[in-house]
Amino acid sequence: MNTVSTIEKLREEVATARLAGKRIGCVPTMGALHAGHLSLVEAAKAESDFVVMTIFVNPTQFGPNEDLTKYPRPLEEDLAKCRDAGVDLVFHPDVEVVYPRANATFVEVPGLSDVLEGTFRSGHFRGVTTVVLKLLNMVLPDVVFLGRKDFQQQLLIRQMVADLDVPVEVRTCPTVREEDGLALSSRNVFLSRAERETALAISRSLEQIRRLVEGEAVSPVAAGSELKRLLMETDGLLLNYATIVDAATLEEVSESTSPTVDLVALVAARIGSTRLIDNIPLCNALKK
Repeated sequence: MNTVSTIEKLREEVATARLAGKRIGCVPTMGALHAGHLSLVEAAKAESDFVVMTIFVNPTQFGPNEDLTKYPRPLEEDLAKCRDAGVDLVFHPDVEVVYPRANATFVEVPGLSDVLEGTFRSGHFRGVTTVVLKLLNMVLPDVVFLGRKDFQQQLLIRQMVADLDVPVEVRTCPTVREEDGLALSSRNVFLSRAERETALAISRSLEQIRRLVEGEAVSPVAAGSELKRLLMETDGLLLNYATIVDAATLEEVSESTSPTVDLVALVAARIGSTRLIDNIPLCNALKK
């Protein structure tokens, strides 16, 4: 495994692999790697011949009161995990490499970026879509692998890729969870033992709602209300949102929602100083 920190070296390595006829896969991350990230590597290895992981904590997606300075950066541990997982190339640039000057150009996806996370994290998605497009332009992969846990983020990136004719295939891979159901996140390390127990209410409530909806015990609209109730009544959990939406448009489900759409239940909540997100698909839940 090679590690590079400049765009020139990155492109040299990728060009050599492409000349050898290899299909290039890319796994963009902010580091602090866990089994969820490594599952993306496994998917990339299955679909491509040369796997590039980017490790870059992107400052433009953090708000002024967010956790940029304390975001975990265990680089040596991350590199060891990449090596063991079979990553071919790690691109780990400094901020000055990705943003060599004050950016005058940003990428935004109006509509999809204005709801849910966009309501609570102003400017967050502008930073995400801009840096992802920059990384895709640097790596020039054939396929990029994203996690379903960041559901709104992967939807925005898909829209951006389609709208801007970026020549890359987008793969969204399943959320990886602990045995007790907690969705893996780099921020889980900030949870105390008691806070972690509280956090389990998120995945347990989502699973309860999935069973209710897919078993047709309640309507999706009623299930959305029940999801909110369950989490609002959880001690130690400050709910940002809990909702069931159209998985393609993020429009909240209503009695008039078409029975042909796929749905997803989405949650964001703060437990102590840690903000967590999770979701669960409710595919074709309105179909009889």
